[in-house]
Amino acid sequence: MALGLQLRRQVLAGLLLCVCVGQWAEAGKVLVVPMEGSHWLSMREAVRDLHARGHQAVVVAPEVNMHIKAEDFFTVKAYAVPYTQDVFDSIVRTHIHVFFQRVHFLTMFWEAMATLKNVSLLFARSCEALLHNKDLIRDLNASSFDVVLTDPVHPCGAVLAKYLSIPAVFFLRFIPCDLDVEGTACPNPFSYIPRLLTKNPDRMTFFQRVKNMLYPLALKYICQITFTPYARMASELLQREVSLGEILASGSVWLFRGDFVMDYPRPIMPNMVFIGGINCANRKLLSQVCTAAFIQSVFQVEQILLIKDILKTFTPHCKLGPCSEMDGSNH
Repeated sequence: MALGLQLRRQVLAGLLLCVCVGQWAEAGKVLVVPMEGSHWLSMREAVRDLHARGHQAVVVAPEVNMHIKAEDFFTVKAYAVPYTQDVFDSIVRTHIHVFFQRVHFLTMFWEAMATLKNVSLLFARSCEALLHNKDLIRDLNASSFDVVLTDPVHPCGAVLAKYLSIPAVFFLRFIPCDLDVEGTACPNPFSYIPRLLTKNPDRMTFFQRVKNMLYPLALKYICQITFTPYARMASELLQREVSLGEILASGSVWLFRGDFVMDYPRPIMPNMVFIGGINCANRKLLSQVCTAAFIQSVFQVEQILLIKDILKTFTPHCKLGPCSEMDGSNH
C-alpha cells in the first residue's frame, strides 16, 4: 500500500514537472542566415511562424542589404561590410537589367557573366566580413543556438553552421550545378530527369538525353565563379582543406520550396522535405477589376474556340482561316 502511494506521488510529481517546464522545453533558439532579395521574403514567413510557436529567432545580416529590416518577431544582428548602399544598389540594378535587354543571346550571356562576377564578389566580401568579425562570432558561439536556418544558395550560413558545430536546416529552391544533389548524396539519373533550362520533356529522345548530360557542363563555369570563394573561406576558418560538398553534406534537413506539381518527379532522400505551398501563405483576393478582366478574357477564348468549331463543322474542307475561292466554297 505504501509502495503504491509512493509511486502515485512520483507520477504526480513527474506530470507536474512536465506541465511546468513543457513550454520552455519546446522553445528553441534559431540562428537565421538568409540570402538577399526574394529568398529572404520567403524565409521571413517561416521565421514569423517559428516566433508564433514560441521560438526565438536571431537574424544575422549585413548592414547594407535590400529587404532585411528589423521586425517585431526576430532580432537582427548586423555586421559592417566593405561597400556602401549605393554600390550595392547599382550592382543589383545592373544584374537585373541584363536579363531584360533585347540583345543577342551571346551578348546577354557574356554581360550576365560579368554582372554575376560582381554580384558574387559582393556576397563573398559580405561573408568574409561576417566570418572575420571575431566579436560577433564570439557572441553567436556563446548564445548556444539550437539550429541554423539558412539558404545554401549563399553558402555563408552553411560555413558558419559548420564552424559553430550547430545543426543546419537548409531552406532553398535549388542550387545550381546539382550541388543540392551532391550535398544530399541523392541519386541523380540524367536519363529521365530534364535539367534546368534544357526545355527537355520528361520523355526524351536519345539526342535529348545527350543534351541533358552535356548542358549542365556549361553551368560549371558559373559555379566556379559563385561558390569557390566559400570553400576557401571554410578551409581557412576550419584550418583544414574543406570542399563545398562537405559543407553542404552537413545539412540536417533540406526544405525545398518546390513541389512535384511544378517539378518533374525525382529520387529524394529522407531528409529532403518539399514545402512548395509556403510561397502561397499570404494569398490575397483579386480585385473586382482583375476578376472582371479575367472573366472577360476567358469568355473571349471560349468564343474563339466555339467559332473555330463551327467553321470546322460547316466547312470541313477549309482550314482554320477563311475559305479560299479556289475550291468553290460558299462564305
